[in-house]
Amino acid sequence: MSNEENQDHEKQPDDSFLHERKHRWWDVRASFLTGLVVLAPIGLTAYLAITLIQFADRVVQPLLPEQYMPSFSIPGLGLIVFFVATTLLGALTANFFGHAILNFVARIIDRLPVVRTIYGAIRQIFETVVSQSERSFQEVGLIEYPRPGLWAVCFVAAETKGEIIHHTHKEMVSVFLPTTPNPTSGFLLFVPRKDITILDMSVEEGAKLVISGGLVVPDFDPDAVKKNELPAGVKELPVKKAKSKSKEQTDAA
Repeated sequence: MSNEENQDHEKQPDDSFLHERKHRWWDVRASFLTGLVVLAPIGLTAYLAITLIQFADRVVQPLLPEQYMPSFSIPGLGLIVFFVATTLLGALTANFFGHAILNFVARIIDRLPVVRTIYGAIRQIFETVVSQSERSFQEVGLIEYPRPGLWAVCFVAAETKGEIIHHTHKEMVSVFLPTTPNPTSGFLLFVPRKDITILDMSVEEGAKLVISGGLVVPDFDPDAVKKNELPAGVKELPVKKAKSKSKEQTDAA
């Protein structure tokens, strides 16, 4: 890493809550709230991790043969066994023989009146979670919603294909418009590509913006252009500004 990159890295501001929260050390209330911000995430994360490990040990260890059990307790052994067994099950299911067994079990469950409803709902939830983790959003965009002149943050999923393109005859993009403060719910919109303004912020920064209701705004420097991505002979890229449709019509006139 060069000296210039090191200097740029050192100049980058820490946008964390703790960096911005400055107070006098004798302010008991402010000190307590700052300490709570530090302690609560660490404590809750450690508590959930310990609870998960203990739960896995209680469930998995009794299933292991006694000759394979160590003479002393190993915290997390059940979680390790569960991870290895689940990975092997996924590998076996990926082949033709595994698919045949899975389809056979699914047909049996589908004949059970109550069990099939519970199984179908749980399977759909896990398939949705796994597919979303494998196919994450690509970019953060800005669209006019719910009317021209009002702007909303959206997450760009992928290019729209299939029957929707056949009926619209336009180059459309599938976007997810999240709600505040719960970004897991929202609306699926098919927007013409020309009507989307792609933002420079990352998907994680966009999620923070939505969850906080606009209180946590990512840093943005319009002069900080990625020089390495510029075409040859181009020194600067124009900043794309979002304009309302009424403004565009006025300019055209």
